[in-house]
Amino acid sequence: MNKTVLITGGNKGIGLELTREFLKLEYKIIIIARDFENFEFSKNKQVQMISFDLINIDKISELVATLPDIDVLINNAGVMYALPYDQYPNDKVETMLKLNIKSPIKLIEEVSKNMLKNGNGRIVNNASIAGQIGHPDIWYGITKAGLINATKSFSKIFDGKIIINAVAPSPVETDMLHIIPKERREVFLKTVITKKFAQPQEVAKTIIWLATESPEYINGTCIDINNGSFPR
Repeated sequence: MNKTVLITGGNKGIGLELTREFLKLEYKIIIIARDFENFEFSKNKQVQMISFDLINIDKISELVATLPDIDVLINNAGVMYALPYDQYPNDKVETMLKLNIKSPIKLIEEVSKNMLKNGNGRIVNNASIAGQIGHPDIWYGITKAGLINATKSFSKIFDGKIIINAVAPSPVETDMLHIIPKERREVFLKTVITKKFAQPQEVAKTIIWLATESPEYINGTCIDINNGSFPR
């Protein structure tokens, strides 16, 4: 029987690369996204598309209850505004908290119920280098740091029954990259060994490895994908 993966934001950027890779592995793929305009796999029978705004935290339980058992959960969806800390409207703070930290945690809570009953499952959270270092976008950094911490916390709660890890990429060549002001992008590139941004495929392949075949002893950790920009 083919396994099932649930990917948030699997319609573009890193998420689209994840969809491509899981198709190669013959997974049944369920994608949650706000819209699927120009989505290249819209007619693929292996792909189920669910139009849903993850800002609606109180409706996530109801949504997950309609889904089949999930073998792999990828919390990939997120938002960034790249605003100065003193120019952050309250509505954007609330949206970021809901999309970047509250909805992934709620999905983990709900999807893990059947994983625990079945005695297995894997979860990968797409965090960011912003959650590891001081970051100009204060709220983005806070939410990504929270997601990394949630990964570690859930690994202890699940007690090895579910393998959960995170990745922390530095800026990636996606549409989100251009939200970052040009000056900040140029400064960051100077810190990278190869002087270029990460490619979506590089992040996706790391997530796929954690989601499918990494040793179970790799659990509750966060894999750096930053090309030397944050060596430790």
